[in-house]
Amino acid sequence: MGIFSALLGNAGAVTLEELNKKYGQLLTEDENIELGFKLIRDTFIFTNKRLIFVNVQGLTGSKTEYKSISYKSISRFSIETAGSFDLDAELKIWVSSEMHPSIKTQFNKSVNVYDVQKVLAHHVLK
Repeated sequence: MGIFSALLGNAGAVTLEELNKKYGQLLTEDENIELGFKLIRDTFIFTNKRLIFVNVQGLTGSKTEYKSISYKSISRFSIETAGSFDLDAELKIWVSSEMHPSIKTQFNKSVNVYDVQKVLAHHVLK
């Protein structure tokens, strides 16, 4: 992930090895990480059971919030691909019956937003 994209807040892919090493203790016995992305200090992880959002807080980053969202609570989601002049793709996720997206994030061009959509669709549409 380029420094310019990171400064703009765009998410870049993270390897499964890195995600398992850093966040493996959050998983249940039969849970596996399938895909993960990093936004400067924050990370979001797609497992076979839920989404995990890791929100690093404060100036020093010593406080961390781990938010877990089960796929069955996601009512809808959308992706917007990057255009010619728009360098990033966007993901929006609505939880339960909320009018506005609960989650809204942008990906740099190194992330295939169709892969993200495929993982979400696989779990949400079960």
